[in-house]
Amino acid sequence: MQYTKLGNSDLEVSRICMGCMGFGNPNNGQHSWTIDEEHSREIIQQGLALGVNFFDTAIGYQSGTSEQYLGRALKDFAKRDEVIVATKFIPRTAEEIEKGITGQQHIERLLDKSLQNLGMDYVDLYIYHMWDYQTPIYEILEGLNNMVKAGKVRYIGISNCFAWQLAKANALAKANCFAEFVSIQGHYNLIFREEEREMAPLCQADNIAMTPYSALAGGRLAKHPGETSKRLQEDSYARFKYDATAQQDGVIIARVAELAEKRGVSMTEISLAWLLQKVTAPVVGATKPHHMDGAAKAVDLRLTEEETAYLEEPYIPHKLVGVMAQNTAATAGEKHVWSTGTQEI
Repeated sequence: MQYTKLGNSDLEVSRICMGCMGFGNPNNGQHSWTIDEEHSREIIQQGLALGVNFFDTAIGYQSGTSEQYLGRALKDFAKRDEVIVATKFIPRTAEEIEKGITGQQHIERLLDKSLQNLGMDYVDLYIYHMWDYQTPIYEILEGLNNMVKAGKVRYIGISNCFAWQLAKANALAKANCFAEFVSIQGHYNLIFREEEREMAPLCQADNIAMTPYSALAGGRLAKHPGETSKRLQEDSYARFKYDATAQQDGVIIARVAELAEKRGVSMTEISLAWLLQKVTAPVVGATKPHHMDGAAKAVDLRLTEEETAYLEEPYIPHKLVGVMAQNTAATAGEKHVWSTGTQEI
């Protein structure tokens, strides 16, 4: 395993981040393909054995049971100061807004619940899961900064936002001497490369770490055409993201399979080796222990310029889908409220 700094932080993270969305009680969430605690522990232990020290979960994954499974496993299998734990918080609910709960209060309440789930005193990276258009960003930044000052959070990250939102938020944080976002977790892989337009150049310029989710496109970049799996069959959100472009994406997936056969490696290794050229640490989910083997091997695989160009050449621009499509609709009608403090941007 290789390790690197996470953007402008002192966190030393493995080049592979284990995504824990597949862990948790399926009866407590929206994903029927998630795995129970026993099997989650096997995968976490396997990841640790391979040198993975970076783990990503969220309070929204299976009603917090993903956090619970991860926390208990790490307590049994690792030393707290030798792992980097990231979790995420969701926007205020309509009920909270109606009750007058502020963004600052919302963040503290959710973080305390996440810490309880994890059985930890702090998290290394606390991630703003998706943009809250009902809450001024100043409240979010101040709330996060309060948690950093309290010692409950070491660094903050963001997910599912536009480059201009990240740039302006960090400028506002800097103007108010708040903690700044050190990482961005966006949707980015070999068959969805829209982050290359603006987000990737911003991150390169400002040394913001990219830790993309859906690194294997819900398993599509790890399976030969026609192959299937429980997740491919039951993950309705992934189908929503990829089914509309399946034909054009299939050309790229076929090239991944071709190069994998030529190099004598797995499709997972080819797909992640390409992504590892572009980002700090992709978030790789696993529902079986051997899934982590291919991810770890990808770190040492080097693609030639010709192979990289061969994989990239068929790409056709994609429409934004999922959370980012919702962001587009929200932005179109938004009156941007950036600050409730003295420093505005």
